[in-house]
Amino acid sequence: MSKQKSLNSLEGLGGLVFSTDPDFKLQPDPEPVETGPAARQVLRIWLERVKGGKEATVVKGFEGSDEALAELAKTLKNKCAAGGNAKDGVIIIQGNHREKVMKLLLEMGYKNTKKAGG
Repeated sequence: MSKQKSLNSLEGLGGLVFSTDPDFKLQPDPEPVETGPAARQVLRIWLERVKGGKEATVVKGFEGSDEALAELAKTLKNKCAAGGNAKDGVIIIQGNHREKVMKLLLEMGYKNTKKAGG
């Protein structure tokens, strides 16, 4: 039985057990994502209700690297004095800060920014 289990645990490797190539990589490197100019970004600002009836300002549509997204989110959170997070092209800021976020994004050069939703 133990021999059968050990063989099954190697199935996720696709048959590869060992490589002598020092430059071998099991996963290819992801292609770097370029962050376009701010004026070409199409951002939409939403107000969403989360657990307990709390509000969150959500900025959707950012296209670019995760580092650029994190930097933009950090700037917006600091200016709004609120918490939040950023991932997958979406920035979430705790509280209703749509007006302030809209003004900040326009000042930063994100000209194609609009409020969306209700």
